[in-house]
Parts: sequence; structure tokens; C-alpha cells
Amino acid sequence: MDTYGEGRDGGDGRLKRDGMAVGRMETGGTEGWTGSSAFTCDNGRVLNNRTTYLEEELEQARLKPRLRRDMYEKMVAVEPGAPTPEERAQRAVLKPRYMQWRESLSSSATLGFRIEGIKKADGTCSTNFKKTRLPEQVVQALGDFVDGDRTILTHYLGRLKELRAALEQSEFFTTHEVWMIDFGKTVPLAGGQTLTHRLPWVEGNREDGYLWGLDNLIALFSTMAQD
Repeated sequence: MDTYGEGRDGGDGRLKRDGMAVGRMETGGTEGWTGSSAFTCDNGRVLNNRTTYLEEELEQARLKPRLRRDMYEKMVAVEPGAPTPEERAQRAVLKPRYMQWRESLSSSATLGFRIEGIKKADGTCSTNFKKTRLPEQVVQALGDFVDGDRTILTHYLGRLKELRAALEQSEFFTTHEVWMIDFGKTVPLAGGQTLTHRLPWVEGNREDGYLWGLDNLIALFSTMAQD
């Protein structure tokens, strides 16, 4: 199996469970830090597909549609005029419709990733990024997170480039539909299919845009580190 953890804590990135080599995921970019800061970013193209559920689940949602009142309430809380007349009468929306609406507001649609939340070492926390869509808005949020510290920016940039290089060289990543937030849902692709993780999604090709989002995140960090 591919290793993703080389150079982390002096280990080789491999663990064994029941005699089988398995992967290991660790938090990156925190060595030597005394503060506790957190930046949550969902990566991948979501406007016309999904990064929060697999393609089979999208198909099931269409075959067995279920109206979601909770998602309707979230929608009108952010954008009261978003529901259609039918959705307003039902006071509910379908999950695929909600997902497409939500991502149309965020940088997932334009950059392939979105900021979900930021918690800084001083205890301040923000999750108000639902309408953070433009590159300059993302740069402002990232700059605030690192307090304009170029050393931290450069460190993050290096780790992101390491991640991209590892994924680009990974046969496992190329031949599996990978759910980064839940590895238990990772499934091998059938019939020798492979993914670029960069191509635009059309239903059935299973492309998720993960590397496209990572490319754009790296580009923004690079620009910030040079300014």
C-alpha cells in the first residue's frame, strides 16, 4: 500500500493491523507549536457532484427522494429567497438540491475547496464562511488565520505540496474513490477505471476534483507567501 506518512515523526508512515499494512493520517504543520489553532477546509468540487457523499448515495437520493425540512431551514436562514415556490410550500428540500445550492455560494464552485471554520490560538472561532467565494475573500480569511506570518504560510505551503506530490504518485488514490473525511467509505473503482481528481465531474465518471481544489489552495498560499 502507498505510504503517506514518510518523514512524519521519524516513522515510515506504515502501520500494521492483523498482519496487513494500513495507512496512517496525522495532522500536519503543527510541530513545535505552543498555541492551538485549527483551520477546517473541505476540498473537492461539489457544485454539480459531491464530496460529502459517494456517487451511489447521490443515485439513491434520486431513486428514493426524501424531503429534508432541516436543510430547508438552513437554506432560508442564509438566503431567504433561495427556495422555489414548491419548496416553500413544502417547507422542505431534497438533499442534492440543498448541496448544490450551498456550494454555489461558496468557493467550492470557483476554487474546488471551501473554508468551513477557523479557530485561533486566542480562542476566537468563526464558521461564517458560507458565502466566502472569491479568491480575495479566501486570502483574507487565510491571512487572518496565520496573522500574516510568512513563516507559517511557507510551512503550510510546503506540507500542501508534499501532500499533492504523494497523491499524484499514489496508485491507490488513482484507482479508488476516496472519501477523505471517512476512509471507511473508500471503494475501489471497477473495470480498471482510474481518476485524475482534476477533471470536471459528469455523473458516472466519479471525479471529485480533489487535486483541482488542492492546486488552487496551493496557488493561493504561494501568492500569499510571496506578497
